[in-house]
Amino acid sequence: MSNTVHFALNDEQKMIRQLARDFARNEMAPVAEHYDQTHEYPWSVIKKAQELGFTTLNVPEEYGGLGLSLFEECMVSEELAWGCSGMSTAMGVNGLAILPVLIAGNEAQKQEYCGRLADGQMASYGLTEPEAGSDVAGIKTTARKEGDHYILNGSKTFITGATVANFFTVFAYTDIEQRYNGMSCFVVDRDWEGVSVGKPFNKMGQHASDTAELIFDNVKVPATHMLGEEGKGFLIAMKVFDRSRPPTSAGAVGVAQRALDESIRYAKERVVKGQPIWKHQVIGHMIADMAMEVEAARLLVWKSAWAVDEGVSNTLYSAFGKAYAADKAMKIATDAVQVFGGYGYMSEYPVEKLMRDAKIYQIYEGTSQIQREIIVRELFRK
Repeated sequence: MSNTVHFALNDEQKMIRQLARDFARNEMAPVAEHYDQTHEYPWSVIKKAQELGFTTLNVPEEYGGLGLSLFEECMVSEELAWGCSGMSTAMGVNGLAILPVLIAGNEAQKQEYCGRLADGQMASYGLTEPEAGSDVAGIKTTARKEGDHYILNGSKTFITGATVANFFTVFAYTDIEQRYNGMSCFVVDRDWEGVSVGKPFNKMGQHASDTAELIFDNVKVPATHMLGEEGKGFLIAMKVFDRSRPPTSAGAVGVAQRALDESIRYAKERVVKGQPIWKHQVIGHMIADMAMEVEAARLLVWKSAWAVDEGVSNTLYSAFGKAYAADKAMKIATDAVQVFGGYGYMSEYPVEKLMRDAKIYQIYEGTSQIQREIIVRELFRK
């Protein structure tokens, strides 16, 4: 191997990617339409995914997970989202929820909660609130210290996996006067008194992934359930974003790749004026652009994950990857509908679902607009 940058996967990475690819094609894609239409939680697929470790990608091996690098996690996320991004989000939320534990938890907490995921439990990440999405510091949930407990009050919204989660990582103000330095992070069990979960929201896309409201009414949280030190919650949340945005962005690449693949297949089969439509330049060039954009998005996402694995700051790269992959996924899915024409608008063809599923990537894990704010901040920080 020459001493230069290279884009080749090693044998183990090829094997991991193939495992995810086979699962996406054999277990997810065939039932994607069913779960999209019924809005049921895809338990049968999730249980098979758990057996293969797809719900514990980032959990270290010593705690029962796959212990993948972030780059490898992104490879898997892309393949799974190709099969169905709703199901892949339902699996991937565990990786998001466990990040605060991996970043700030002590050894006992890591053993406990990573172990619970490895044993088949599910987890959820409680940050977003009705009045605090992009403005993380705008949360209203509070945790008031009382002896060896905190009393947790407030609500969270748009919480992925809330209806099935056994525990939540929850952000709350322990000292609201301190703003950024007054937020803390806790692990909260679903069956504690005062914890309730609302009905799943009806969403535009990703119907196989549940999203609901969380309510905390005077929940007694033992002080031992705080992750890290009091007042470090905002910092934990920002560190989570650096690690969670690349796999989310990879999901957008997976949706875009699926839209491209479906477009190529259809453009070979559909004949207009005596030839397949890809031979008409207006369609052929559209698909060429889609292919370029998928590849560019993938490489940006890979770099953002590589930076984390190398111990390099990835805030800028992460924002590049998230904004570009999300925006291009939406554009490519929309173009795929155009390639299919009237059929693309019909639910019996897969590109209609892809277009609905793609939109959320421009919104969750930091909107495309927020990514641009981060990019500007990073560029002018020097």
